[in-house]
Amino acid sequence: MLKILLSLLVIFPVLMGFGEIFQKLFGRIWSGLSAKLFSGMFLLAIIWQVLAFFVPLNIWIESISILIGVLSFLYFRSYKDFLNYRKEEIVKFSIPSLIIIFAGTYYPFIIDHFGYYVPSIHWLREFGLTKGLANIELIYAQMSVWHIFQAGLSNFSDVFLRINVIFLLVFLLYILEKKAWAMLFILPVFLFFIQSPNSDLPAIALSLVILNEVMSGNKNVKLLFAFSAFVFTIKPTIVWVLLFVAIYFFKKENFKYAGLGIVVLGIYIFKNILVFGYPFFPIQIGDLKLYWMPHSEVLKESAELAIMKAYDLKFSISEIEKFTVWDYVYNWFTINSYKKYIHFAFVLVMLSFVVFTFIKKDRLTTALFVSIVIKSFLVLMFSAQYRFFMGVFFVFFLINFKSIIQEKISYIGFSLEIFLIIISLSFPKLLQNNFISFKSGYYMQGFTQKQIYRPASFASFKYSEFKIGNLKFYVPHHHLAYDTPHPSIAPYSVKKYYEAGIFPQKISKNIKDGFVWKKLSTKDKEKLKGIISKF
Repeated sequence: MLKILLSLLVIFPVLMGFGEIFQKLFGRIWSGLSAKLFSGMFLLAIIWQVLAFFVPLNIWIESISILIGVLSFLYFRSYKDFLNYRKEEIVKFSIPSLIIIFAGTYYPFIIDHFGYYVPSIHWLREFGLTKGLANIELIYAQMSVWHIFQAGLSNFSDVFLRINVIFLLVFLLYILEKKAWAMLFILPVFLFFIQSPNSDLPAIALSLVILNEVMSGNKNVKLLFAFSAFVFTIKPTIVWVLLFVAIYFFKKENFKYAGLGIVVLGIYIFKNILVFGYPFFPIQIGDLKLYWMPHSEVLKESAELAIMKAYDLKFSISEIEKFTVWDYVYNWFTINSYKKYIHFAFVLVMLSFVVFTFIKKDRLTTALFVSIVIKSFLVLMFSAQYRFFMGVFFVFFLINFKSIIQEKISYIGFSLEIFLIIISLSFPKLLQNNFISFKSGYYMQGFTQKQIYRPASFASFKYSEFKIGNLKFYVPHHHLAYDTPHPSIAPYSVKKYYEAGIFPQKISKNIKDGFVWKKLSTKDKEKLKGIISKF
């Protein structure tokens, strides 16, 4: 806890400083300290994303950014914002904040933390955004702007990668400023996402903030659209909020306000083209015939895996291809997992949404419903995994209970949820024994005394060094790369490349120039087969 508190003392002033710069350039999206902090996140993330095209996000970049942020904080006298809060308001913020910080000290347990978040952040810190990086590990191609933001603060400000703790504190501040009690009721669920730099939390929470602002009458089209675009770059599956703002404010006179949002989207698309070869990961639309695109077999295998994950890997791709329409529906609802209940709940919520939209018959609800339907259709088409439409439940809850849930009820619900979640984090056997198919639960370790001083973290994985062609690489003695030195390739990917008869190679002697794939020679294929046999 103490180390997270120290990080807060550094990061909050920096975000406020950059928030001041943002507001001087583009205006305020709403009044309050939370707007300044969210704006600081927006500006820093975009700046670092652009810098990452040219340089790694190393300690020099972080140091200069911290210096600029602190100087701006002092120059604009942002510290005076704290004087506007009454003692009662400070207490209301401080007590939940301590709980959030404490929850953030538990061990990371989301599987993607080990195979995606940490390796991506380490790569950005060491090399920046690299051409054809998807040829090393395809999962790096979906690198979120949130991981770029985390990488920029990971050299010394937040070495334990707890940026989501910072984010959730700002989200709490927004709730208290706006008296958005329905959102306070939702907040405890996000405690499961703050031990890792998970991109779902900021994307879902920010989308709810934008929705709440529109429902409250905010007409700042320029910044609402820009922040919606920012959410999309954090998590493209939350595309509904971008669609919603675009549909709701769709008027010819509003087109002139789209510039900042278009710039945000343009940078994101360029990043995808550089790293992946296509504008939008993982969709293979917009073939530019770039020589650093991943191999077709790798892309095909990835697409097939996404389809299989929709059925919790219970069926092979050949079995799924033989499904009738009834089989697709029946098997999706009868998965032997807790996920089938989420599938049922999703359908019930969507049906309820239809009724709710028909009853309300207003522009806002209709625009929201249309955007949710489009997003849900896209998810169901490409990979109907429950995690891609979890945000729909929060949206439906907010539009139904925004004006119903009052402060007292909200705090009661908040307290009960917090109690249950802290118990679950402290005694993970409760989840592991009762939700056997909850794979992430097996990384939960419970409470340890060292969390009072520093956040819990796992020891480094062992690894081995190999070389194929001109590429020296590292393979972890585990199925996930985690903090293995780069370039690291997980055993599964090594096997995948062997089966495809290819392997990543450096474009030049300088690793920063990027990667392409090349066909394996007979000699290298035998060598790779020997490497695979060791894992």
